[in-house]
Amino acid sequence: MLFAAGFGTRMRPLTDNVPKPMIPVAGRPLIDHALDQTRAIAPDRIVANLHYKPDPLIAHLAGSSVETIIEAPDILDTGGGLRNALPSLGDAPVTTLNTDAIWKGPSPLALLHEAWDPARMDALLICVPLAQTHAYEGGGDFYEGGGDFALQETGRLHRGPGLVYGGAQIIKTNLLDGISQRAFSLNVLWDAMLTTGTLFGLRYPGHWCDVGHPDGIAVAEALLARDDV
Repeated sequence: MLFAAGFGTRMRPLTDNVPKPMIPVAGRPLIDHALDQTRAIAPDRIVANLHYKPDPLIAHLAGSSVETIIEAPDILDTGGGLRNALPSLGDAPVTTLNTDAIWKGPSPLALLHEAWDPARMDALLICVPLAQTHAYEGGGDFYEGGGDFALQETGRLHRGPGLVYGGAQIIKTNLLDGISQRAFSLNVLWDAMLTTGTLFGLRYPGHWCDVGHPDGIAVAEALLARDDV
């Protein structure tokens, strides 16, 4: 599943007239860079959730293998959006990918699929060491030193500094049925998994750029052009 429904608030004014996944980076829209990543796992179906200014995305994806789902009248956030898409995705674990990042290195989705162990894991998240992030604006927001998670030797995650969630994961969806809210963040699921020890992380060995804000575009283009990473 490609998350493509957001308002792109941090990307304004570039998103005043188009949705964020249509913002070009190195001559191609962000949604196409995300689709490049899916080729490493050859999924049997790809679903993209849309809400804010969906028409340009619908037109761009027309004729592709991507099914688009418009969230209306309200946006559902990541957890609600995933649950809303389950009729198209099925009940197996789902690979999800945010569409506002650029990766330089091995395929994050291929790494996830190689490491996925459904006997132990309810979710496996790609996490990027702070030193390997670019244009990241979240440093210090929640933890001193920045980041979203820390990784235990067992591979389990806990809340803490050091690693940034890169926006790629494999997640089981059975817990979605127990959430009463219609719109909610995937953090609700992750917090439940933290209590059961079933939230795992995988340290990304390459580089990752946040393209959720205008300054990230030039940084991402420079990263893509580098030969040393």
